[in-house]
Amino acid sequence: MRQKIKSLVMNFRFSLVKSGASTYNRQGFTLIELLLVIAIVGTLVAVAIPNYVTILNKSRNRQAIADLAINGTKLSDHLIDHGSLPEALEEAGCKVLHDPWGMPFQYLRILGQSIDEVRGQWRKDRFLVPINSDFDLYSCGLDGETTPALTAAQSRDDLIRASNGDFIGIASKY
Repeated sequence: MRQKIKSLVMNFRFSLVKSGASTYNRQGFTLIELLLVIAIVGTLVAVAIPNYVTILNKSRNRQAIADLAINGTKLSDHLIDHGSLPEALEEAGCKVLHDPWGMPFQYLRILGQSIDEVRGQWRKDRFLVPINSDFDLYSCGLDGETTPALTAAQSRDDLIRASNGDFIGIASKY
């Protein structure tokens, strides 16, 4: 009897193998495999996006610094050529009028103005001393907000021209 049962089981197995029913016929991914791939991709994206944003902001800061240097040189050249500063950036031949964030560069003519005309507008360092004596030129930075004092929270990310052009960079580093 045992022999007969063994024989039937073997024949059944052979018929299953022959028909392909017992072989694992794989035509797609399992749910576990799909979840694993999604988790790996999600982790890579979670790491990559903050790094991309950081690199993008650094690139925009560098571009704004370069634009400030070019516009500052144009304004200084205008001062040398004409003996006075222009009323607006366009008059000095500045071609870049907006920062990388799409906001206009801020320009304040100081030289040739009375102190009362510029008193509340010029940029000041941590000792509340004006940072320029000829003109202020700056970008409001990523947040688009600013105040005259560089130590204020709104001004820490501003890109500035200070010390009459000897410093061009982020306000928090001045």
